[in-house]
Amino acid sequence: MELRVIGDQRVLVVPLEGPTLGVDQATDLVGDAWGFDASVVAVPVGRLDPEFFRLASGVAGELTQKLVNYRLHLVVVGDVAEHLAASGALSDYVRESNRGRHVWFVADDDELKQRLVG
Repeated sequence: MELRVIGDQRVLVVPLEGPTLGVDQATDLVGDAWGFDASVVAVPVGRLDPEFFRLASGVAGELTQKLVNYRLHLVVVGDVAEHLAASGALSDYVRESNRGRHVWFVADDDELKQRLVG
């Protein structure tokens, strides 16, 4: 885990390498964020459980709700185009999430910086 300060936000950046993150790891993410005094958790697409992108599984909802309940913002970093092409519902979810404050999907670190400093 790495802490970055972007603008006035403390961002916990989850490394690309490591085990898959799903609902069972949400509490660990919260603890790590609190340990770093971070308000934003940036997770690479490749670290998320593939079920996260199948909305009917409930993984995305449970994982994001856990972080939001603890006043943390989740940012999924990376290319989700393949997942979006497979699901209209996911496309809608990503679009609506990006309009809000709590869950964002960004292409890369530069877009994350733009959104936070913005």
